Amino acid sequence: MKLFDVYPINDITIARAKDSYVWDENGVQYLDMYGGHAVISIGHAHPHWVQKIEDQLNKIAFYSNSVQIPIQKELADKLAKLSGKEDYQLFLVNSGAEANENALKLASFHTGRKKIVAFKKSFHGRTSLAVAATDNKSIVAPVNETDNIDFLPFNDEEALKKYFEKNGPNVAAVIIEAIQGVGGINIATESFLQLIRQLCNEYEAVLIADEVQCGYGRSGKFFAIDHAGINADIYTMAKGMGNGFPIGGILIAPQFKPKHGLLGTTFGGNHLACAAALAVLEVIEQDDLIEKAKQRGQYLLNKLKKVDGIENIRGLGLMIGFDVPEELKDLRKNLLLHHNVFTGEAKPNVIRLLPALTINRKQMDEFLEALLEAINELRSEQSVQVSDTTEAS
Repeated sequence: MKLFDVYPINDITIARAKDSYVWDENGVQYLDMYGGHAVISIGHAHPHWVQKIEDQLNKIAFYSNSVQIPIQKELADKLAKLSGKEDYQLFLVNSGAEANENALKLASFHTGRKKIVAFKKSFHGRTSLAVAATDNKSIVAPVNETDNIDFLPFNDEEALKKYFEKNGPNVAAVIIEAIQGVGGINIATESFLQLIRQLCNEYEAVLIADEVQCGYGRSGKFFAIDHAGINADIYTMAKGMGNGFPIGGILIAPQFKPKHGLLGTTFGGNHLACAAALAVLEVIEQDDLIEKAKQRGQYLLNKLKKVDGIENIRGLGLMIGFDVPEELKDLRKNLLLHHNVFTGEAKPNVIRLLPALTINRKQMDEFLEALLEAINELRSEQSVQVSDTTEAS
């Protein structure tokens, strides 16, 4: 049987991984500055994470949510402590898309309204409501199309005010990534986030912070929206939450009252997923990784700003992006194929860096050296091409 291959990026097969490195089936080592798409928060195969899952596997791997699962409460308590959201409620799912799907559904239940506000260049997932709230027509199937979701310009306070003046009483929720990942590492201003909070309060709409990619310490705060000094009504999480083990969740403010059948999941919050997520929080706390993400991210940002050739360097913590000019359009490919470095991208010309929060200075310097070499190689190729063209003419 052939795979339904929707990711025809390259032919590299990753066979094993450790810390901030991965190895292919031929034993070639790669530096992972992509974190498996921001998933690897405490490093590949962290020994505490491995042990925690193994210990749980030897007890019980799964039973349904029709019975009490004590490790869910243990995870909730640790999450409350580190996030500061002690009075919130936790509902566990399996992915970021599922977290956003449930958050949007809960907001509509709570308000009795249909209208959702999302933003240009947003990405919230590929399930029905989540993909409809994603600003990418190429992945929205006809069945997902709806008139209930409006996309506003990111960081445009005047457009936001005018929209609410006209539509405020119909808005169920505003969903926003404080740092847009897939959109290209676009950072919401503190004043923009504060205005959203103000308008949601005024019109009794629900503020959903999509922290699937930018949360869990990556920005140098537990949640990226924390930089604005505000609270969301619902926080959605996934990616770095399980360090590669599939788990997602939503943190729900106390004004939302649970009732039987409101939300549901088969595999969400299973024993193994909770063990993985608990291990992540324990390592984050023990190793002070949120503060280290802030410091390491600032070091990397400062170094990148001295690199000649790349543009518009931005980021918070270890969520960093920069633009690549047309003459360096093959930079990401060059880094991967010639320098054994994985990075992310965002169209049309953005390179995204989403390494594990455990990355060290030596590994960051290794990346910076590879980046400089890759830029110089591409410039040399451009120079040769120009020279050949000149001679031919």
